[in-house]
Amino acid sequence: MAKGKDIRINIILECTGCDKKNVNKESTGISRYITQKNRHNTPSRLELRKFCPCCCKHMIHAEIKK
Repeated sequence: MAKGKDIRINIILECTGCDKKNVNKESTGISRYITQKNRHNTPSRLELRKFCPCCCKHMIHAEIKK
């Protein structure tokens, strides 16, 4: 099967609360998760509520471009 025709694709979720410009000195950076989604069932961008170790609380993580 061709690579572009796969139904399940890997995506990266990034924390929307972590500000790239205003990262604390003690924080390690921006929280990111890698997961999969079915492009036929969810064609729009995915947003999930996951734990962010930088913010130390549950935040919304949105899909980003690769």
